[in-house]
Amino acid sequence: MPHSDIVVLVPARLAATRLPNKPLADIGGKPMIVHVMARAEEAGVGPVWVATDSEEIRAAVEHAGGRAVMTRADHPSGSDRIFEALTTIDPDGRFGVVVNVQGDLPTLSPGDLAAALRPFEDPAVDIATLAAEIRRDEERTNPNVVKVVGTPVADRRLRALYFTRATAPSGDGPLFHHIGLYAYRRAALARFVALPPSTLERRERLEQLRALEAGMRIDVMLVDSVPLGVDTPADLDAARAILAGGD
Repeated sequence: MPHSDIVVLVPARLAATRLPNKPLADIGGKPMIVHVMARAEEAGVGPVWVATDSEEIRAAVEHAGGRAVMTRADHPSGSDRIFEALTTIDPDGRFGVVVNVQGDLPTLSPGDLAAALRPFEDPAVDIATLAAEIRRDEERTNPNVVKVVGTPVADRRLRALYFTRATAPSGDGPLFHHIGLYAYRRAALARFVALPPSTLERRERLEQLRALEAGMRIDVMLVDSVPLGVDTPADLDAARAILAGGD
């Protein structure tokens, strides 16, 4: 897949309640959003833009030499925000693949971001994402750890059958922790944001189920570890420690 066909978009806003002004939180002298942007740029898959409704975030990104695009403040999800951003920066449709990187993953591995694009070698795949095998017993039953249930289709790759907060599947064998990074074919993203929230999406509170319920194919690349998602002050302290150590 030519890199000229791929764009990486990082949605970011200041509305978090557990960690106010989260994207601007200082980690090693730089705002968290700048760390995420840098990780995405290191992946080398295509240009990176931060999609935001905040002038403060835009200013921080541009001060660091990055690119930001302003979006509306009333989007219900990051997927809606990146679709508006995509149509703004690329109205002619040059980018055929869009990678959505959450703005609170400052420890994301650039190699894992690149790996998320591999399923698009199969033209039947609409959306691609990541997961890692659960190694800690407490995560198996933690509803905040989203599990993906899938069937193997290639080396270290699954076709997703379901996503759930429950412990699934039952029986012996590994469980997989879903990582909230998505790559979309442009047409799939346009279709996805036009769909209403689905029954299982509302029940599980998992947006990706909307795509599965609509018959869209999601493939999952398996990677070795889960990046730290920063949602609380304790998470922020952990991210500072990880990045200070050069990991």
